[in-house]
Amino acid sequence: MQKLIITAAITGAETSKDLNPNLPVTPAEQAKDAAACVKAGASVIHLHVRGGDGKPSQALADFKASIDAIRKACKPVPIVQISTGGAVGEAMEKRIAPIVNLKPEMASLNINSMNFGNDIFLNHPQDVEKLAKHMIDLGVVPEVEVYDGGDIELAQRMQKKGLLKSPIHYQFVLGVPGGLSGEPHNLIHMIRLIRPEDSWAVAGVGRYETPLAVMAVVMGGHLRVGFEDNIYYHKGELAKSNAQLVERIVRIAKEVGREIATPDDVRKILHN
Repeated sequence: MQKLIITAAITGAETSKDLNPNLPVTPAEQAKDAAACVKAGASVIHLHVRGGDGKPSQALADFKASIDAIRKACKPVPIVQISTGGAVGEAMEKRIAPIVNLKPEMASLNINSMNFGNDIFLNHPQDVEKLAKHMIDLGVVPEVEVYDGGDIELAQRMQKKGLLKSPIHYQFVLGVPGGLSGEPHNLIHMIRLIRPEDSWAVAGVGRYETPLAVMAVVMGGHLRVGFEDNIYYHKGELAKSNAQLVERIVRIAKEVGREIATPDDVRKILHN
């Protein structure tokens, strides 16, 4: 198996300090939290940022402040994966701007529209194509976010059109109301739909986070944990930090003999 890539989604766009007071929202908080996650074994930091009012932001200054702080605080320096999803309802031009102006190593790429809880997550085909082309032109590695099987077939059509390079790296986001749930058979179904040369990771939402992460460890995939997806350590027990969630998965991986990827390992794996 490849070494295990652990992504820490430390903040997200929906979680608030009212839900978990340990949520990092300022650049300083995010840097401290990211450093603890990297020390624990995470190699990728999936990044949403907040403005001075604590609300989700796509402002370049907010992204730059957090990215600079994270890179300064972390040793080794992780891959900072910018979210282009933003908050539900955010204009695509604002979602694209951090990619064009900051040129990150990696970014998320949402390719399909869907019901997202009580909202609609709109990803118009023309906007998706524009964003995908920017990523190719700038050398940004896309992580294709998929919520259902049809998203994988859409990604494969995009690859044939030259909008995605091969191999494709997928993130199966399971448990969002509007997409597939995080039941084990759904992860197995998604894996069966991708090509052997492609790579995959899974992000389980809420109670699905740990079971799906364990499945990824033993099945050769990669995984995401963090407050964006889940704020609990056990049922009814708030997690103390994102690093606590990373540490649990690292312990499990070591018990079954799965090596943990460093940031440099990730760069080699995803740039094949």
